[in-house]
Amino acid sequence: MCIACSPFGASFAHSLSARRAVLGGTARLAAGFGAAGLGSLFRCAAAQTPGTAPGGAAETIYLGGPILTMNDAVPTVEAVAVRGGRILAVGSRAQVEATRGPGTRVVNLEGRTMLPGFVDPHGHVVMVGLQAVGANLLAAPDGEGNDIAALIRILRDWAQRNEAAVRRYGLIFGFGYDDSQLREGRHPTRDELDQVSTEVPVLIIHTSAHLAAVNSKALEKAGITAATSDPPGGVLRRRDGSREPNGVLEENAMIAAAGALLGGLDEAAWLSMIRAGSEFYASFGYTTCQEGRAMGPAMANLAKAAERGLLAVDVVAYPDILAAADQLGGALHGPAYRNRLRIGGAKIGLDGSPQGKTAWLSRPYHVIPPGLPPDYRGLQTAPTEATIEAFSRCFEHNWQILAHANGDAAIDLMIAAVREATRRHGPGDRRPVLIHGQTLRADQVDPLRELGIFPALFPMHTFYWGDWHRESVLGPERAENISPTGWLMSRGMMFTSHHDAPVAKPDSMRVLSATVTRRSRSGDIIGPGHRVPVATALKAMTLWAAHQHFEEATKGSIEVGKLADFVVLADNPLRVPPERLAELKVVETIKEGATVFHA
Repeated sequence: MCIACSPFGASFAHSLSARRAVLGGTARLAAGFGAAGLGSLFRCAAAQTPGTAPGGAAETIYLGGPILTMNDAVPTVEAVAVRGGRILAVGSRAQVEATRGPGTRVVNLEGRTMLPGFVDPHGHVVMVGLQAVGANLLAAPDGEGNDIAALIRILRDWAQRNEAAVRRYGLIFGFGYDDSQLREGRHPTRDELDQVSTEVPVLIIHTSAHLAAVNSKALEKAGITAATSDPPGGVLRRRDGSREPNGVLEENAMIAAAGALLGGLDEAAWLSMIRAGSEFYASFGYTTCQEGRAMGPAMANLAKAAERGLLAVDVVAYPDILAAADQLGGALHGPAYRNRLRIGGAKIGLDGSPQGKTAWLSRPYHVIPPGLPPDYRGLQTAPTEATIEAFSRCFEHNWQILAHANGDAAIDLMIAAVREATRRHGPGDRRPVLIHGQTLRADQVDPLRELGIFPALFPMHTFYWGDWHRESVLGPERAENISPTGWLMSRGMMFTSHHDAPVAKPDSMRVLSATVTRRSRSGDIIGPGHRVPVATALKAMTLWAAHQHFEEATKGSIEVGKLADFVVLADNPLRVPPERLAELKVVETIKEGATVFHA
């Protein structure tokens, strides 16, 4: 089913096509990850020398450009052969051409660079689909949402282009506004969004996906009034001197309202968005993507999309253990993909976002949001006891668990929960993942290694919000150490680097650039000691990301027997000047030997 044939109609297909143009084209640790952990991984890689799997001719041979394997034993090769969706041969041109038969297709890379397909360490493919078809409210350089007047104009234009869908679903929807980048320096209010419509609910989700703003009609439909109390782990912002909601919703308040407003979407709409999300990931070279917090209809419709063959790439999903625990332990939960979908474990959210000033910190924010006390440190979104029991349940069943923890206080809670779960159920190779870890303190790094917690960090923040963190969120000292990859490298630890799409678009080259340069929008370098060599940053997006997902035996490097998942770049990232990495283009994405995106 194509988007144009769905109830979203040709107008949504046009919206996705336009978005692709705007965005530059159309996803066994031991107890720790120190030098011993890395050595174990690399010794495994070293055993995989260039060679050929036995029997049969190649279906496709790739040659004629740099091929970066991510295998330290043989970092580059001249050619790769593929048969049956797997890598048949790797090595010199002569070695690989020995597998050629009368029907073999030979692809000349024409100087372009081939790498293993990127593996998404953390993102939200379903929300990426919403982002792909909704109004693009991102600020420059990814959109035109630079002030509130622009947001109103973009939403009006989108509603006009998608008139049939607005009538059918009763919603005007946009994604990606960012108060830190708006000229007004604040969130839009219900009164301003009433300028878009007073008859149709308007929902716009903050770029962090942890806050939203709605118009008066949306508040009415969600049942939110002055008498409505703040939900646990959430905030309804109010008009000054009043209990009347001003339209800005934080954390669990946003989740509840969005659920009510998106409840009118039917199956066809969900499937269209999920397909769009997986295709958008593929356009940035991802051959594996993640649904990092699956709840309710998202998980059910992911399963339907998989059954109908709508997923362009593999999707590994993590249901929320506090809201969708019934999804765990079922048929989809395990290491094997079914029609490109599997459940990899559980997710829990412990706090909010730093750019939205809802991350749970141990020290107050540098600039306190209006109306909040001077010791404001953000929000704890999951109760302590529930968190400890969630980790214990996962350890008991040997399920992997991902914990969203941006603030260092949230990271303290995760460390305590893993320590207690280990005490109860013993050590094991469960690879609990710290998602984001943006304000990770130096004294917390060794406990991560000791407890086998895998750090999936978010250096991309240094580009999009580095200036904001330094000037308003954290102040100069803490901002320098946001997503502190340098501390991990100094201990020989593996880590991954992600985009958290749709918080940012799933732009693999922007992830690479930010991890390597840590250059902010203003051009400053945020924490030069945490800059990562290009080769290491590429491992964090391929081999180490596959390891994070327990998939290192089949993905993440170009080695005989692994899946033929590749990305082709216009140039060699090892030779491109670091300041130009963000400009590199994905030319082609290949999933199990088949092209799923071509520029």
